Amino acid sequence: MPVSWKNHIVSSADVLHGKPRLRGTRIPAGLILGYLAAGYTFHKIIEEFPDIGIAEIGSAEIGSPKIDCRGKM
Repeated sequence: MPVSWKNHIVSSADVLHGKPRLRGTRIPAGLILGYLAAGYTFHKIIEEFPDIGIAEIGSAEIGSPKIDCRGKM
């Protein structure tokens, strides 16, 4: 069964001023997208952020069209 990006990307006004972030962290989804855009592999991103996994990184990538240029969902 496919995992929805909504299971891993959350937004709440009281954390990071409402910017989308990886669930259970303060890591903005946009930061992960920046790493991907810079050519980092999933493995390299996990080395940088050992508290996240492939599902979270993939969710940031899949959910990115739902995040506007201001980082809002």
